[in-house]
Amino acid sequence: MKTLVYFLRLIRWTNLVFILLAQTLFHYCIYKPLYPTAVAKVDFQFFLIVLSCLLIAAAGYIINDYFDINIDQVNKPNKVVVGAHIKRRWVIFWHLFLSVMGIYVAAVALPFSAYWHIHLSNLLTILLLWFYSTNFKKEFLVGNVVIAILTAWSIAIVYFSKFTIQQITHPDIKEVANFRFAKLMALYCAFAFILTLIREALKDMEDINGDQKFGCKTMPIVWGLRPTKVYIAVWLIVVIACLGIIQLYIIPFGWWYGIVYSVLFIIWPLIYVLSKLRTSYVSKDFKKLSLYIKIAMLSGILSMIFFYFSL
Repeated sequence: MKTLVYFLRLIRWTNLVFILLAQTLFHYCIYKPLYPTAVAKVDFQFFLIVLSCLLIAAAGYIINDYFDINIDQVNKPNKVVVGAHIKRRWVIFWHLFLSVMGIYVAAVALPFSAYWHIHLSNLLTILLLWFYSTNFKKEFLVGNVVIAILTAWSIAIVYFSKFTIQQITHPDIKEVANFRFAKLMALYCAFAFILTLIREALKDMEDINGDQKFGCKTMPIVWGLRPTKVYIAVWLIVVIACLGIIQLYIIPFGWWYGIVYSVLFIIWPLIYVLSKLRTSYVSKDFKKLSLYIKIAMLSGILSMIFFYFSL
């Protein structure tokens, strides 16, 4: 039983739940209302695509912990799993097994000839997660951008899995549902991308001691804490302003429940982080701010439910 608990910790099961929730709500609360005549086969394909994404993401978390063992022993010694509770060779085995299974499940879901863009993206994701763990995360800004892109892609892949490569390269611009689907995909991907950039920078400040000891070149190490805070503040202002504009845009539609929800559970946590950023100096402070970013991200994901009743 303990081994299972440590394995779930290794694959970051809470993060996998985030991915599962985001993809499920995007499919059932946005795609399905826009395309009510979609055949039942679409749901089965969606289930397999989600499973594929979860397997590949779990493999990525595993290999990240494998290469981060020395840094984690400094930053979070009580949470180290690799070597302490699960042998290193088994960690590598699970990474390879889950990666291969992720590719296989996607191949079962979608034919390669019509959906090669999905299969290529899965291979690229596995490679990016490997190189992120070995190189990118130690480099200035590169690792943060890679993770932000992959986070946004976890939503975008649901969108692109609905269309063959022919439909993507020759879209039906007269179809209103296609335009609205693409617009909402871009909105949620942009939201995920920016908040992930913010959270990764906060994590870098939280883990600065271990990262510095092992030669990482993260933003707070290269720039220092104050410029990194300015970087985070700029992104926070951008996303708060954009969300505020969106609320003004939907006022004429009378979506008051959605507006109140967005202000209380998405915008307010971001404003709180912005207000507390200047007075945060130690790892505990940055960990708390990172939690509020997670709350805003979760609230953003749950906001898809409102589209179920309005599309």
